[in-house]
Amino acid sequence: MFKRFLKLEWKQYFRSSYWQKGIALKIIMGFFALYMMVSFLALGVGSFFIIRKTMPGQDPFQVVNSFLLFAVIGDLIFRYLMQKLPVMNVKPLLVLPIKKNKLVHYVLGKSMFSAFNLFSLFFYIPFSVVLIKENYNTSGVLGWLFSMILITQSANFLNFIINKNTIALTVLGTLLIGTIALQYFNIYDVTVHSQAIFNGIYENPIYMLIPVALVAILYSVNQKILRKQLYLDDAVKVKVKEANTADLSWANRFGEMAPFIKNEIRLIWRNKRTKTVFLMSFLFVLYGLIFFTNPMYKEKMEGMLIFASLFVTGGFVLNYGQFIPAWESAYYKMLMTQNVSYRKYLESKWYLMVVVTAALFILATPYIYFGLNIYLMIAVGALYNMGINTLILIFAGAFNRKQIDLNASGFGNTQGTSAKQFIVVIPVMIIPIGLFYAFSLPFGFNAGIAAIAGFGILGLVTKNYFMNLIAKKYIKEKYAAIHAFDQKA
Repeated sequence: MFKRFLKLEWKQYFRSSYWQKGIALKIIMGFFALYMMVSFLALGVGSFFIIRKTMPGQDPFQVVNSFLLFAVIGDLIFRYLMQKLPVMNVKPLLVLPIKKNKLVHYVLGKSMFSAFNLFSLFFYIPFSVVLIKENYNTSGVLGWLFSMILITQSANFLNFIINKNTIALTVLGTLLIGTIALQYFNIYDVTVHSQAIFNGIYENPIYMLIPVALVAILYSVNQKILRKQLYLDDAVKVKVKEANTADLSWANRFGEMAPFIKNEIRLIWRNKRTKTVFLMSFLFVLYGLIFFTNPMYKEKMEGMLIFASLFVTGGFVLNYGQFIPAWESAYYKMLMTQNVSYRKYLESKWYLMVVVTAALFILATPYIYFGLNIYLMIAVGALYNMGINTLILIFAGAFNRKQIDLNASGFGNTQGTSAKQFIVVIPVMIIPIGLFYAFSLPFGFNAGIAAIAGFGILGLVTKNYFMNLIAKKYIKEKYAAIHAFDQKA
């Protein structure tokens, strides 16, 4: 039965729009996965010798054990934000004579071989080989290795239990930040306990039974949870909400874009997730306090101040723009049947992001307290967000193929997130920092600021030209997007 499930998923993958949306993106993702594997492998092979060279008086194995607790908590947070249960499209199978337990075991079993679990093996296995070659106790090292593999699997199953639970994310984030702060300010040495736990497994491999029991318990809990959810009634049930109306007649002045602007405003205000994104954008204005109050960045890492400046005014552009047009995935098919200009449809989103960015820049005016240079950074960051990042994110939206449930929880919701959201970070965040250094190092601070501002102004001036190109790309990808959004996750 498991073999048949694998065949069904294989056919679904190659027959769906996900395979057809471009081989170039798959090549990029393949290189990214290869880079991660090589990085973990290099770290696994070389970390022992690097630690022994940089910390001559300490045992490298003990040093690694001292920080494994931080790594486990960080891994859980990363999984919470990125990992999803590799479910099949089980709805058609629920009416067939297939035991639900088989479906559940298949889904959980498949999750054990996800990339989130495999990447860590590229560190733990070579690191264990190095330990054995360095004459560490073989049985102890093997016990430690299998324990780490089991702890990784425990994190895998624990994530499926706590995922989408904002309280769990808050607790994990507070725990990680709190332990790092305690360690950094020498208030309490957390590494002592981490070292005792993992060194204890090495000295007494019998303790490996504890992670074995933990994996078994978490697997069983997941099995029961998923078993209860595999009912057709739950799969087809639809929630109905009453919509609120508002007077948006003022938007009529925008002509052909007016219907789209009204639709965007209603979309944002009537749904949990979009409303959260909008409101959280204003909290991003406070992001600069983390960087602008630290003299280290001003003296040695000015590029990080550019990074912060982009975030101060770019909260809405970055968080809302990266999911265009997936916000409308539920009715995208209907929207594309209307006799309206595709260019106006996209331009309405551009105007919305520019207006909100301008409002955030006004709210950031008090940052002038930290000096004119800081305020200039925020100003050019706003220009770059309006002139370049808006266009980049709208263009990237042509490749969005994942649905978004607007009625789902707004906070901590990673639905619709894919690797594209991380790839787009390169032009959105890395390029302006690179521009700053390229001009500021040879010509000074003002030249770096002027370069970023120049690109932002250039984007605003050439907006119409690039919007026409982007509209053509959307038209080309129109039916692929309709088909993808029409598929049920």
